[in-house]
Amino acid sequence: MKIGILQTGHSPDMLKGEFGDYDTLFPALLDGNGFDFETFAVVDGIFPSGAEDADGWLITGSRHGAYEGLPWIPQLEDLIRAIRDSGRPMVGICFGHQIIAQALGGKVEKFSGGWAVGRTEYDYDGKKVWLNAWHQDQVTELPEKARVMGQNDFCHNAMLAYDDTIWTVQAHPEFSNDFVAGLMRTRGKGVVPDTLLQDAANRQTAPDDNAEIARIMADFFKKARA
Repeated sequence: MKIGILQTGHSPDMLKGEFGDYDTLFPALLDGNGFDFETFAVVDGIFPSGAEDADGWLITGSRHGAYEGLPWIPQLEDLIRAIRDSGRPMVGICFGHQIIAQALGGKVEKFSGGWAVGRTEYDYDGKKVWLNAWHQDQVTELPEKARVMGQNDFCHNAMLAYDDTIWTVQAHPEFSNDFVAGLMRTRGKGVVPDTLLQDAANRQTAPDDNAEIARIMADFFKKARA
């Protein structure tokens, strides 16, 4: 099965040597499932010819906001709707979660409650999972047909599903604790309040549920659909 990665951002230059760019984190996360991957760096204006260029699609995180007036965002929204209409499975992570919601009629805003950073607990389909978060923007109004699958008190729309073909998550199952520590060093200072950074650093030694969410993502891509 070929998964097209729609890359909407880049890792900080100081982290690429150790961890790779955003698109390389997902083949590692989903390793062992028999997927082939092709990256389309939409953030740099590189787009597929259409939804048929892959069997499934994954939209990465980004430092950009879905509401920013960037020239590639309307084109990405058109592609999201085309993928939706094609019936191919699509997964969105953080910015991907947000841009899918926006493209399908929802609203994304800079959240007045501030940032979520580091190891964070979510209620997913009735069970507790721990994932690394790195965001201030949130989906604040749901699109039609979106179902809330996961949330916490800070982020009510943290995991969404649309019919049987779209699944999205606000957190970052592709981010290891070490990667988040790198983000705190390279992008956090002066942007995220110091108290939040310190609290996040204090939580970073505990385990996460990245592997469980990776299994959910892989099963979602591979499941039989009518």
